[in-house]
Amino acid sequence: MFELNDRVQRPELVSPLVLAYLGDAVYELAVRLHLIQQSAGQVSKLHRLAVDYVRADAQAAALQYIEPYLEPAELAMARRGRNANSGHPPRGADLLSYRRSTGLECLIGYLFLSGHQERLRQLLELIFAYLEKKEAEN
Repeated sequence: MFELNDRVQRPELVSPLVLAYLGDAVYELAVRLHLIQQSAGQVSKLHRLAVDYVRADAQAAALQYIEPYLEPAELAMARRGRNANSGHPPRGADLLSYRRSTGLECLIGYLFLSGHQERLRQLLELIFAYLEKKEAEN
């Protein structure tokens, strides 16, 4: 569906913040598709649910949950994103959660650019199951 030019064909050489920028979009799209597949309800309800998935603290918790399942290279990529100097966190997010969420987004961007679609799908399924379980407990 998407053609990659020479500049991004080696994702390990792409800046972690650029990978996080891409990963943010990929994650947002995956969340929206997941929620629509669960129930094609009202857009306002879908939006509220999506916000619960994409908040920095939810992404940080998701990264912490999937860390034991990550391969060493994936863990290193998440660490690269987490340690990147990404500036100030958005309003309502603490710095640690923001940095961890950047790590998750970096990992997602890396897997997407690397063409590891099946691995990305596996990790997203783990994340969605975890976040749904956490939501049900609240």
